Amino acid sequence: MAETVLHVSGVHRRYGSVQAVDDVSFSLDRGGSLGIVGESGSGKTTTARIVVGLECADAGHVRVRGTERTGRVRGRGARLARAREVQMVFQDPFLSLDPRVSAEAALRETLRLHFPGTDHARCIAELLDQVGLGARSRDALPRQLSGGQRQRVAIARALAVEPAVLVLDEAVAALDVSVQAQILNLLADIRAETGVGYLFITHDLGVVRCVTDDVLVMRQGRIVEAGSTEQVLSAPQHPYTRLLMESVPRPGWDPHAIAAARRALHHTPSPPDSTHGQRTVHN
Repeated sequence: MAETVLHVSGVHRRYGSVQAVDDVSFSLDRGGSLGIVGESGSGKTTTARIVVGLECADAGHVRVRGTERTGRVRGRGARLARAREVQMVFQDPFLSLDPRVSAEAALRETLRLHFPGTDHARCIAELLDQVGLGARSRDALPRQLSGGQRQRVAIARALAVEPAVLVLDEAVAALDVSVQAQILNLLADIRAETGVGYLFITHDLGVVRCVTDDVLVMRQGRIVEAGSTEQVLSAPQHPYTRLLMESVPRPGWDPHAIAAARRALHHTPSPPDSTHGQRTVHN
């Protein structure tokens, strides 16, 4: 059986009167790719931040390779070990990279922190090659790189610590369409080579179709539909999933009808759903 690298169970998160995440559960196997889709405010990014450890859940459990992550850890070594388990690639790499530090220096700093006894020069060369960056890019500052190149540096930095799970939060949303395709192809190759598990947070159903095996649809903090990507996108069962798919512009698209459907759905509370429980993503 495939190794489960990420298991999320009954996670809740509330901000004041807003239930941002409401009883969310799913699993991800080694080498799997799971998409979480939904509009702004659906709870998908809060879920991702809880998985990474940037937010604390009010209730529930997050386990990586069987180890609980929801409690606090003490000691520098334990904190670094936890950080290595799950890494995150953000939407805008320009904001997540230090503008004063070159690509090579960013990787060297990460390796020195987590793996002080390794051959950093060899690792840096391998990482840059893995993400398709040549020798010219290694000494460049972020402002001297294109958006796609900056995102490749961010991916290389995340991969440097050999994570079990890579969380990608709208990681190609800020890129041109042609560059998006290059990065998505790169991520597919890396997954095949390393077996890292991907958690894609996105509103783009095209991205979901291209790079995920399974998908969760979130609305108002809850999972309203879950299944294989092919199944969910070809025959969506929940009205909200259908609305998301119908909102994608195409020939014959009627924005007024979509707006009316959205208003009608907005006044309909999200009912308890049979897919609300655990979802396992396999190789």
